[in-house]
Amino acid sequence: MYHENILETIGDTPLIKLNKVCSEVKAKVLAKVDFFNPGNSIKDRMALKMIEVAETEGKLKPGGTIIESTSGNTGMGIALAAIIKGYRCIFTTNDKQSKEKIDILRAVGAEVIVCPTNVAADDPKSYYSIARKLEKEIPNSIYVNQYDNLANRQAHYETTGPELWEQTEGKITHLVVGVGTGGTISGCGKYLKEKNPNIKIWGIDTYGSTLKEYHETGEIDESAIYSYITEGIGEDIIPQCVDFSVIDHFEKVTDKDGALMAREITKKEGIFVGYSAGSAVAGIKQLSNKLTENDVVVVIFHDHGSRYVGKIYNDDWMRDRQFLPQKEILASDIIRKKSFKEFISVHPSDSLQSAIQIMQEHDISQVPVQDDNGMVGALTEHIILKNMLDNKKLDQKVEEIMNPSFPLLDIQDSCQDISSKINKDNSAVLIQDSAGEYHIITEYDLIQAMA
Repeated sequence: MYHENILETIGDTPLIKLNKVCSEVKAKVLAKVDFFNPGNSIKDRMALKMIEVAETEGKLKPGGTIIESTSGNTGMGIALAAIIKGYRCIFTTNDKQSKEKIDILRAVGAEVIVCPTNVAADDPKSYYSIARKLEKEIPNSIYVNQYDNLANRQAHYETTGPELWEQTEGKITHLVVGVGTGGTISGCGKYLKEKNPNIKIWGIDTYGSTLKEYHETGEIDESAIYSYITEGIGEDIIPQCVDFSVIDHFEKVTDKDGALMAREITKKEGIFVGYSAGSAVAGIKQLSNKLTENDVVVVIFHDHGSRYVGKIYNDDWMRDRQFLPQKEILASDIIRKKSFKEFISVHPSDSLQSAIQIMQEHDISQVPVQDDNGMVGALTEHIILKNMLDNKKLDQKVEEIMNPSFPLLDIQDSCQDISSKINKDNSAVLIQDSAGEYHIITEYDLIQAMA
């Protein structure tokens, strides 16, 4: 058996039990892992459906151009369908989206226009406005508009909802979904509540979005709208695809908690998930007091973690946003940043005069003393000056005036460990790496590494 094309592989994605990240949650938690779709996200379902409906209604004609405002995943689904069906694609997106998403869209032949995030939805520069403008300018084009296109939620009513019911044998008690356009939660929620009106539908929102406030008050709270980092969920508009009547509760999750949980799911469950999956599971844990051991909770994992390797799976990106503690500076880091890396030492039998000459040539103020058996002492400017003031001659041997050797530390010791060993008696420390090579670290090296 084989498929005629890639579009026939959309749907029938697996349901996988979460065993570790929700171990303290009394209910059974199952993940609908929809990145098994060919475009690696749940958006493949509705992308194909929106195109098929547009074709049926005569809005999309052969050789036409599909325009969409997308965070990346819907664009990927549309692009796959366009490849098979022979359409041109132009996507507008915002500048908070990961570079990986934009690169992937271009890789599948789409034209991508990146617009600013921090503007109102009706601003001429917003990615919604630019998409509408392009539709007016380009002949034989259609702006599919996933936010208000009801084929979006129809796709999930016809496919995702029935799959959830069948895969849980009708035992599902709660559905938890990160909400963006609202198509997934609305389509699935409608289907499931028709099967069992007691099923709870919980939407996950993010701080800076207006969806939770609108659900609770029926009004857009402008004061609740501000820029946020979480991708794939939250809105500053109210999409027509959101059917608030089927949603029982909205739970907000912070940018940080969503990012950290996505990483935890990947490490503990072996499921490489996107940002919104982390937010959804974090939301379940926040609501765990509302769950019992008899409940069966299904959470939607919308997309794949490969689209976030430059963001939530990048430690530096996470630290820049204070989602992870700042990296501890180790001896290896200090050595790597040293402007002068050559290790200079003198022999105990060298004359003081020759030792001074070596220090002058290399512009250093201290030098380890090393013989064939290892480190035996240290020579510093302080001890040299004291010797000269005592009217001692420079033809003395180094071993006659040298101090004890600098403290020897490990390559993995921290900046704090090193700093604690540098004092009036020790102006430097020695580090021996895994290859047995020696390095010297001074106070100046510490400053250079921390600057």
